[in-house]
Amino acid sequence: MDDGQSTFSTNFEYAYIRKRRQRIRKIFTTVCTAYRHRGKKDLLPIISVREFSKKQIITEAGEIENHMNFINKGLIRKYYKTGDDEHIVQLSIEGHLISSQESFYTRTPSEYYIEAIEPSILISITFENLEKFFASSHNFERLGRLVTVHTMVLKDKWQTSLIMQQPRERFLNFIGHYPEIIQRVPQKYLASYLNIKPETFSRFKHLLRTKRSVPLG
Repeated sequence: MDDGQSTFSTNFEYAYIRKRRQRIRKIFTTVCTAYRHRGKKDLLPIISVREFSKKQIITEAGEIENHMNFINKGLIRKYYKTGDDEHIVQLSIEGHLISSQESFYTRTPSEYYIEAIEPSILISITFENLEKFFASSHNFERLGRLVTVHTMVLKDKWQTSLIMQQPRERFLNFIGHYPEIIQRVPQKYLASYLNIKPETFSRFKHLLRTKRSVPLG
């Protein structure tokens, strides 16, 4: 695949992902508005607000994930270990969902750790309450399907980028679409997430700073 085709494909994929996110957010807003009309009596038992300090573990590998989490504030990473090495598979900020999905839905032990990089506030719902939530309304069930499909699509797109994109292209695409992340996430975490060697990541970051310092016009 030449650079032109690769850039077009990547931009199309990011546009597709943004479109799906906008669709889900629209449905989610409609559902939440309707659900609020049922009152606090129904809402409060279903969700919980959980706070975590910096570097606090949210989910341990080996335990069954019992919460689906919406990040109200903060920055979260999900990773697995091989020996002493950590491999980050997800970095999420405000407005995103995070959990050990396979463990959550299959009720089997998680292979992942989930940890707060910054002090974080999560709006969480347990598996049992989520099942009741989906069963209570066709709209809620539809929302659940959309979120599940969206998560699968994102995972598939990311796996594709790890296989098909060169490290430099992967770095530039990620930074171009999530510029705030590079200011908040430690470099070693970003390098792990992007599957780029730390020394290569440092070189890309230096080139990015150099490029931005060149006067335009």
